[in-house]
Amino acid sequence: MNHLQETSQPQLPYRFEFMPHEFEAIKACNDEHGFAIVKGVLNEEQVSVLKAEVLRIVDPQGKLQPGESVVDGDYIEEARELWKLLEYQPFIRLYAYLLGTDHMTIHRSAAIIRMPGNEPMYWHTDFSFGSGPPQTANDVLNRGEWPNGAWFYLNGTHPSRAGLAIIPDSHHPDWPGPEGFTLIRNTFYPEGSEPDAYTGFEVPGMMPVLSDPGDLLLFAARTYHAVFPHNGDEPRLSCGMVLRPADISFSTPWTLPESAHHFIESAPEGIKQYVKGYTGIQKSW
Repeated sequence: MNHLQETSQPQLPYRFEFMPHEFEAIKACNDEHGFAIVKGVLNEEQVSVLKAEVLRIVDPQGKLQPGESVVDGDYIEEARELWKLLEYQPFIRLYAYLLGTDHMTIHRSAAIIRMPGNEPMYWHTDFSFGSGPPQTANDVLNRGEWPNGAWFYLNGTHPSRAGLAIIPDSHHPDWPGPEGFTLIRNTFYPEGSEPDAYTGFEVPGMMPVLSDPGDLLLFAARTYHAVFPHNGDEPRLSCGMVLRPADISFSTPWTLPESAHHFIESAPEGIKQYVKGYTGIQKSW
């Protein structure tokens, strides 16, 4: 099957698309299968302003060229339109249900631009499997078991234009990897080949994700995913954040960056509860 031509949602023996009010079903699917798609969380106007904000913050001078991509790993600190989601009840009440508490802290955030012609991104999980001292800033921040985040693919996601691919049920700690592949830490490669990150999509159990611009994509911390090549004609824009329960003790080996200080101080009253305990990220650590 040519997954790049997918136009209909893959068929699975369970529901994975939900309306925003179906909290219990959404959480059950994310817990059991490692992902869930929540339909129509944002309206057209919200999508439009978030798209403009991603472009303004991540590529302010419009210098990205065809084939390029960029990730902003402390996006929340400048993203005032994203701040509004922390007061947007359909989003924040769902997230509180997923974590089992409404006392939450912003853990991390990101926005991504992928330009037309961008190459595929290899199969991986964002979860850090390190047991010793962390080696990178991402290693520090990705050791939590809370959901890996709530992502908005602001152009929708489709395999023909840098859409997401996931492997349902791959988030379970005892998952052995796809049949015919060797699993190593946070990626896998075909048996008998060199141990290198794999960018192919003929992977048993793989599912291309189809979504609309206002949909929310949830996936678990350990869920394996990849990104199709971008054969579309406009930048693919996405943004998201990870929240963690505020009563979980979490520390970092870096001091709070100045940009994070400024974010915490400038946060409006309505979201101040979510910046308590925010660590920021020291990208050079």
